[in-house]
Amino acid sequence: MPARPADQPEPSPIRLQKYLASAGLGSRRHCEEYILTGRVSIDGKQVFDLGTKVIPGRQKVLVDGELLKLQAKRYYLLNKPTGCVCTNQDPAGRTLAVDLVPNDGTRLFTVGRLDESSEGLLLVTNDGELANRLAHPRHQVVRTYRVQVAGIVNRGSLMAMKKGIHFAEGRFGVREARKTKTRGRSSFLELTLTQGRNREIRRLLAKLGHKVIHLERISFGPLNLGRVPRGSHRLLRPPELKALRALLDPEDGRPARKRASGGKPATGPARKKHASNKAASTKRVSTKRAGTQRAGTKRAGTKRPATKGKQSKRR
Repeated sequence: MPARPADQPEPSPIRLQKYLASAGLGSRRHCEEYILTGRVSIDGKQVFDLGTKVIPGRQKVLVDGELLKLQAKRYYLLNKPTGCVCTNQDPAGRTLAVDLVPNDGTRLFTVGRLDESSEGLLLVTNDGELANRLAHPRHQVVRTYRVQVAGIVNRGSLMAMKKGIHFAEGRFGVREARKTKTRGRSSFLELTLTQGRNREIRRLLAKLGHKVIHLERISFGPLNLGRVPRGSHRLLRPPELKALRALLDPEDGRPARKRASGGKPATGPARKKHASNKAASTKRVSTKRAGTQRAGTKRAGTKRPATKGKQSKRR
């Protein structure tokens, strides 16, 4: 093992399943199966424990007997054309979306699938962990589509799409729906969703009596299709990648908390002082309420003898 330069920090240990996912073997959950079934070894020792950690670049990790190396991360924005599919293998021999970007043998993934008849923005990467997290419904990544449908879409149909329609798989609906224009007997819509289920837009519009003529995704989270030609691609820009990660880790893109006087966050003594003032204020309010209750009781007690006096006088 080569000596580490004095100015280079020692890499930190990370969980084995995270290391496997970073190497492009799939999601962390999927990589756990590799460990549990004994397909992974570290420095010649087979491991089964999901809590195992590995030091990247310092230990040899083998999967099924083959040395695993961390790959340089690649992130492509592809304008997917119709006729190609978002899968890594197709028995029918159709064009694969991952074949439309440069590849030197790295395993690539598509994020946010588009069906064969749809086109538009598609993220292609070898970062399996990022791909799986972006596709998870929990993160509510906003997707915007430009759709042309047969027939004139009325306001009621737009409202129905926003309210949602029930299917066997559950409720399908859109976050935003607006009609941009009409041409002859067709309508152009802009639809925004926060998760993409299988042919959701097509099925939703068919339920409302409108057949989809053309469907194109124009944005995915902070990414915009822009002027990328159909069938072409470009690398993600650093600000775009940072914005994507901020969707998954809010601390990366969360605005600073309200600042105290002096332009610094209210932390340390200032924060304690704020908490102390809040507690004191709460105590004053509680004391005031208690005083009001005692005063009420006193007034009630003063009134009762007067009532007895009147009753005695009447007798």
